[in-house]
Amino acid sequence: MAFILTDMYDWYRDLMDNKSDPRVADWPMMSSPLPTLALCIFYAYFSKTLAPRIMEKRKPMDLRNILVGYNLFQTIFSTWIFYEYLQSGWWGHYSFKCQPVDYSDNPLALRMARTCWWYYISKFTEFFDTLFFLLRKKNQHVSTLHVIHHGCMPFSVWMGLKFAPGGHSTFFAMLNSFVHIVMYFYYMVAALGPKYQKYIWWKKYLTAFQMLQFVAIFTHQFQLLFTDCDYPKGFMVWIGLHGVMFLFLFSDFYKQAYSKRKARRAVEANNAKYDALVNGASRKQNGSVANGHHLYQNDKLSNGDLANNNQGACMPVLDDDELHQRKVTGNGIYMNGMPKPAANSYSNGNSNGFVEAMRDDTDDAVTSAAALDRVRKIQ
Repeated sequence: MAFILTDMYDWYRDLMDNKSDPRVADWPMMSSPLPTLALCIFYAYFSKTLAPRIMEKRKPMDLRNILVGYNLFQTIFSTWIFYEYLQSGWWGHYSFKCQPVDYSDNPLALRMARTCWWYYISKFTEFFDTLFFLLRKKNQHVSTLHVIHHGCMPFSVWMGLKFAPGGHSTFFAMLNSFVHIVMYFYYMVAALGPKYQKYIWWKKYLTAFQMLQFVAIFTHQFQLLFTDCDYPKGFMVWIGLHGVMFLFLFSDFYKQAYSKRKARRAVEANNAKYDALVNGASRKQNGSVANGHHLYQNDKLSNGDLANNNQGACMPVLDDDELHQRKVTGNGIYMNGMPKPAANSYSNGNSNGFVEAMRDDTDDAVTSAAALDRVRKIQ
């Protein structure tokens, strides 16, 4: 056993001391993989166990202003990283077919290595995506896909930075930074409130844009399987497989989340028709309706909808109603909370009345039948 442990340690020291890039050896977090690995493991534990336990009996926080500032910072940070990748090689100096790593002290090569380090740091700043979900008690967004993606990226990027800070595989980081510019800008506008929603009509294309990113990444990486290129094949395969894995994960998540949308919209249409008939009857009898708020208008919340509410720039873009849980107050601010059995409830004559709508997939068929039955009886 002692012999095996000694061999493993010698192999590790040889890997760290002789096969890594000496230029980055003394940079923060780069001397050993242990700090990065420890942070990734703690992130997973914090996200799935510790934070939900801490927030269990606490009220969700209203972080609208913080979200606007955070997403603005991430947009600017991603823009700068994307610019640095272009200036360090990808704008006229690098080849898209084969680009070896320049391990020299050439200013352009060092600039690329520093850009890779900042991209590595950005993977930790993205942990705040998860933190904000948890503080607002939107635990349904902290899915296994979310935690896997955010949890493994820092260590994956650390390995690339340690052994190959430049060259062919930095294409994925450059492309990913560009995607993050678009995503964080979208989340920033979404967090500004309902009156800005008209400016982000293009949100329906974002998930397809993300998946296209993964196709471009693994296509660019795997082309080296068919050409001779002085670039570490191990990293090429590693990054390419990341693209394939996340493409399948995103595709599966996307299909599951949207597969029942049509049925849910049919239920909502039936309920809206029922509510309209009931409210119309109430107007004829009483001349007014106590709280006159209609829940859905053109498949959107009438009182304001913080669409997506920062689901994380790496994640598929979905609305809260597509994740089967919505709450909204009369002033259009998300409050969130646990599902309640009432389909909707109205306050007594208060214009800021509380409106709730919960949709449960398991009850869709029953709810739809009940709604149709009520409509028929009124008609």
